[in-house]
Amino acid sequence: MAYKKRSDGRKFDELRPIEAKLGVIARADGSAYFKIGNTEAYAAVYGPRDLYPRFLQNPEKGVLRCSYGMMAFAGSGDRVRPGPSRRSTEISTVTQRALSPVIDLDEFPNAVVDVYIQLSQTDAGSRCAGICAASMALADAGIVMKDMVAAVAVGKIDKTMIVDLDYEEEAFEGEVADIPIAIIPSSGEYTLLQMDGRIEKEDLMKALELGKEVCKKIVKIQRETIRENFKRSEK
Repeated sequence: MAYKKRSDGRKFDELRPIEAKLGVIARADGSAYFKIGNTEAYAAVYGPRDLYPRFLQNPEKGVLRCSYGMMAFAGSGDRVRPGPSRRSTEISTVTQRALSPVIDLDEFPNAVVDVYIQLSQTDAGSRCAGICAASMALADAGIVMKDMVAAVAVGKIDKTMIVDLDYEEEAFEGEVADIPIAIIPSSGEYTLLQMDGRIEKEDLMKALELGKEVCKKIVKIQRETIRENFKRSEK
């Protein structure tokens, strides 16, 4: 079954509509909201603060700790069971690894920066939306960063390369490769690369280049949101 037209009318290299906000959680040190299509992510940052228990402390630099979860009503299908799961633990780990390369915690030995990500609604791309929200929340908290991190899913349905798959496309009856990536725009470094499905090496490289281009659009929105928030805070 050939994939010739997206159900929502987008071009194959087109992102879903994006909405981004800062300062959405009053008592957090930094917070952000990132919506792409029907997937909504909230991120809250607390710290740097003392890390307990003490055996987890790093005397040379601070520690980044990420926690990912979905609200019970957030899933596209059945009700999400509350509490940690294998999936949430895995996404928490890859989120931490995706963000760590841009964060400087050298001045905060024995401390921790906690990032809590919650999805209130999902339609595919949830880990990528969470990473985008977390990157903005870290900036809102004043954490020293060398750049933002932008994330998106790219992939292939049959012979067609696409960006930002939605739930219907992930469940397409045919050959599907779903590839979440995260990129540091200034260096082009990939900090996340996962894949569900099968794809030839040549097509994988094409998908990664396509993802790199659309991540430039995402990081532009992230930066503009931060600038606008900074301007409002100065008034």
